[in-house]
Amino acid sequence: MANVELHPEKAAILFAALGDPTRLSLLTALSDGRERSIASLSVGTVLTRQAVTKHLHVLEQAGLVRSTKVGRESHYSFQPNRIGEMRAYLDSVSRQWDDALERLRAFVER
Repeated sequence: MANVELHPEKAAILFAALGDPTRLSLLTALSDGRERSIASLSVGTVLTRQAVTKHLHVLEQAGLVRSTKVGRESHYSFQPNRIGEMRAYLDSVSRQWDDALERLRAFVER
């Protein structure tokens, strides 16, 4: 789990990137740790390579994938550290809600 506190604005970028079913599917495909080309990520979808590329760029901007040039192709790989940061952010928000609900319960029971 990441120890770095994730600012809400940066968290929003990550969650927005994952909020699209196509991008979530691409990230799932890459989550096995293997690098893949745009062509291989396009196989079995109705998306054009151009569309896949646009989705991968959004994921890359969010830091969820990394691209490397291999010859004339770009290969993409999953960057799991960002998921850890998202989990830490959600844990922090969950603790805040738990604290707020505990304060509400204590107030109501007075």
